[in-house]
Amino acid sequence: MTISYKWLCEYLPVGESLPAELVEPEKLSKILTAVGLEVESLDYYESLKGGLKGVVIGEVLTCAKHPDADKLSITTVSIGEAEPLQIVCGAPNVAAGQKVVVATVGSTIYPSIGEPLTMKKAKIRGVESHGMICAEDEIGMGSSHAGILVLDEKALPGTPAAEYFQLYTDWIYEIGLTPNRMDAMSHLGVAKDVCAYLSHHHKKHIAVKTPLKNNSLKASETVKLPIEVVIENTEACQRYAGVSIAGVTVKESPDWLKDKLKSIGLRPINNIVDVTNFILHETGQPLHAFDADKIAGGKVLVKNLPEGTPFVTLDEKERKLNEADLMICNANSEGMCIGGVFGGLHSGVSDTTANIFLESAWFHPVSIRKTSFRHGLRTDAATRFEKGVDISNTVAVLKRAAALILETGGGEIASDVVDVYPNPKEKKQVAIKYHYLKKLSGKNYHPDAVKQILEALGFEFIKEGQDDLWFAVPFSKPDISLPADIVEEIMRIDGYDNVEIPAVISMAPSNDLLGPEEALKEKVANYLVGLGFNEMLTNSITNSKYYTEDVVATGVKMLNNLSADLDMLRPSMLETGLESVLNNLNRKNNQLQLFEFGKTYHSAGVGNYSEKRMLTLFVTGEATNAHWRSTGAPKDLFYLKAAVANLLSIIGLQSVQLLPYSSDEINGLEVLLNGKQSIGVVGFIGNAKLRRFDIKQPVIMANLSWDSIVAAALQQKVSYKELAKYPAVERDLALVLDKAVSFAQIETAVQQVKLPRLQSMRLFDVFESDKLGAGKKSLAIKFVFQDAEKTLTDSDVESMVGKLMKTFEKELQAEIRK
Repeated sequence: MTISYKWLCEYLPVGESLPAELVEPEKLSKILTAVGLEVESLDYYESLKGGLKGVVIGEVLTCAKHPDADKLSITTVSIGEAEPLQIVCGAPNVAAGQKVVVATVGSTIYPSIGEPLTMKKAKIRGVESHGMICAEDEIGMGSSHAGILVLDEKALPGTPAAEYFQLYTDWIYEIGLTPNRMDAMSHLGVAKDVCAYLSHHHKKHIAVKTPLKNNSLKASETVKLPIEVVIENTEACQRYAGVSIAGVTVKESPDWLKDKLKSIGLRPINNIVDVTNFILHETGQPLHAFDADKIAGGKVLVKNLPEGTPFVTLDEKERKLNEADLMICNANSEGMCIGGVFGGLHSGVSDTTANIFLESAWFHPVSIRKTSFRHGLRTDAATRFEKGVDISNTVAVLKRAAALILETGGGEIASDVVDVYPNPKEKKQVAIKYHYLKKLSGKNYHPDAVKQILEALGFEFIKEGQDDLWFAVPFSKPDISLPADIVEEIMRIDGYDNVEIPAVISMAPSNDLLGPEEALKEKVANYLVGLGFNEMLTNSITNSKYYTEDVVATGVKMLNNLSADLDMLRPSMLETGLESVLNNLNRKNNQLQLFEFGKTYHSAGVGNYSEKRMLTLFVTGEATNAHWRSTGAPKDLFYLKAAVANLLSIIGLQSVQLLPYSSDEINGLEVLLNGKQSIGVVGFIGNAKLRRFDIKQPVIMANLSWDSIVAAALQQKVSYKELAKYPAVERDLALVLDKAVSFAQIETAVQQVKLPRLQSMRLFDVFESDKLGAGKKSLAIKFVFQDAEKTLTDSDVESMVGKLMKTFEKELQAEIRK
């Protein structure tokens, strides 16, 4: 929300009941933030860039030809100082006696086209020049470069150019407005908060200077242009007011109006449109002006049109209407405007318009929001209507706008004010109890202070009970419905900085135990953090351009995405994770271990959606840093494989296999539970995907189904056993195998032997050499045996080792190295 300081001050009683020093730009910024209208920026505004600082009005005293240049003149120019300036000028129209614009040495000018230019003392063809006589394009005031800018003879030399041209300057606030504060979406609304704050803190009545009072419109006795209004959909349009104005002249707006609009970033169009935009930002009430001669039958119908009805909007696009779109139609039920959202091409004000019908209405927020998003029309009017405007101000704002149109465009009122309000609304009533106010705010407020604050905000005091106060809520605050809302209003105006902090804060820790799923998640997270991983949280909304058409077809697309780059819910955790990896790499954080619990989203048709919970791990960079004893080693697949295997083991999933896996995106291992259920993959992300994100170093990912892991883990029964009293026995075996045999196949063969006293096995060496034979390798494996009931004898161990050797020889065609 953009607010102009000068504009805002027009509604503050500065110099009357309000000293100017209380609302200086910086102090006002603090007040706005204190009342919940957080000022995100405060910038100085100049209608002309640079503000013509150092540029003054001069008078050409003499003008002579340059002796060494036919197109140059040597002038002496008075700028109101004791000595005139000597300036070399190349303009063909320079002459003695002219009043001109002079950029003095040290000043900076900002041309209409090109880079800024700082004036320096210079020698031009041997003649010193102390400044420059400017053309209008050289100071950014136009596009002409035919010659210097010659001013009126009455201009006084030495007058600052900014003063002569009456440049508009201002301070502009950018306010981070919360969605519930529709009452502050205007200069008047913000002024009410400021006055309420100052009244409360300075203990005196400071009232807003509202332009909405005492606006009377007198209809012409000779010119009659009545427009009948009929509301057919009284739910979507609960109030509609209008008035006809005849004989207007559509032209450029006066400077004061253009300056105000430009200061808040709006482009002036013509006086009629500019007045409606001015009123929108003054009061928060959107208006629309129709060309009255184009309203067929002299009648306005507020209704819905059939599904699929074509309608051409102001942007010259034809749109197919939805049956729920509220339309402003003529007597022939032909659409003239999408009510509260966007005007029509053939009914709006043009340069030839002479008679207008001015509309001020209240449209239902839900209806407006749906229509606005349905057609992708996010206009200022729709934004206001969808948050709710003040239905009680509909006619007052209409009269204010009509008066400004008469002021800027001439004409006369050609009808009585039409006000169709079939079901007048009643104000909501809310009670606030003193103990509740104390409980929420932590502060004791005097009843008189409560009344004063709320009445300053427009609340109407109804009655006072033994322990409560009753107020009627103003229509400008549709979000107020609960006592807590009243507490918020009181605390805002008192100032959030004034919330008292007690000397002692007592807190009771929660006694709630984590559920089994939460406990499992906590256990996994703690384990990963212990390994050096950092948890991340990425956006579940992503860019559909990351995915193929097939993936997008089964994904969940956003209907009303606010950004072209965030238009679907993620079907995979890979892409959003890589965004986080890239963000870190771009900031030279190259050693990464990240994990995330997140969801992916899928569609099997309209209305058939599903979510899947996932656990993803990303690893990139070096596992060990280089130092004087060894070189650094990069993280490899086995690093992440071990982390995943141990993670699954600590939550009770023992029957896990990791088998070779390859796809377009990941090359590595597939994680199988009980030899058949796939619960994820671990592997290197493909180079094509890394190039898509401009990542130049290898990245390893584990993508695990958290739903499957949780389901399997919760089925495991927790059992305890006493630590073994008897020692473990270790035996090493070296197996010569074909290179194609994986360690996973060895693990499978060991499981088939079913040795209950085999506690663990670990690969500790891999050796490859031509001496072993072509296509052979040697794997050295350590086996650990232990019996809980006795000390194992050599014969016991040799018997178990023998069974293993026979199995390896038979199943894997292994040769046992002795």
